[in-house]
Amino acid sequence: PALFMENARKGSIVSRANSIGSTSASSVPNTDDEDSDYHQESFKQSYKDQRRRAHTQAEQKRRDAIKKGYNDLQAIVPTCEQQDFSISSQKLSKAIVLQKTIDYIQFLHKEKKKQEEEVSTLRKDVMALKIMKVNYEQIVKAHQDNPNEGKNQISDEVKFNVFQGIMDSLFQSFNASVSVTSFQELSACVFSWIEEHCKPQTLQDIVIGVLHKVKSQLY
Repeated sequence: PALFMENARKGSIVSRANSIGSTSASSVPNTDDEDSDYHQESFKQSYKDQRRRAHTQAEQKRRDAIKKGYNDLQAIVPTCEQQDFSISSQKLSKAIVLQKTIDYIQFLHKEKKKQEEEVSTLRKDVMALKIMKVNYEQIVKAHQDNPNEGKNQISDEVKFNVFQGIMDSLFQSFNASVSVTSFQELSACVFSWIEEHCKPQTLQDIVIGVLHKVKSQLY
């Protein structure tokens, strides 16, 4: 009986100890899980802040680039300069800057086309002058080689016939090409006729034809 009582007492003590330990263990919070959740939440918050800051910086760079572009346009386009001192302190809107830029580009295109046409006309003039120069050089050389050839052999009547033949040929093309219904139309047709029928090569062909005709009549 004494041994049974001793074992019962020890079992009771162990049972109370286990009960106290279990209660104490259940009352202690799980600090490891909470720390893990806290770190994850902090990481997520930090990642969102970084993305937000990166987006803000990228947006600011984009706006700065656009602003610089408009400032460069205002510096390049002459019509964007303020002419009225009463509004010089006011900033031009982006729409006005873009419209003035478009107008200036269109103006430059027109000027370029005009200059190209002028260059083309000058090239034609240079080509005509070169042809005339070659013809005059040939005439001078022929005269130098035979200074007495044809001297005092051509009458004024023959000269007039040559001149008349040239003018008749030119008048035929002039009459067929030029309209006189109005002064504007006359001016436009005259310039067109000159460019088409008064080229050096065309005039040379006319003169040669008239000379051959006059020569056949004389001989």
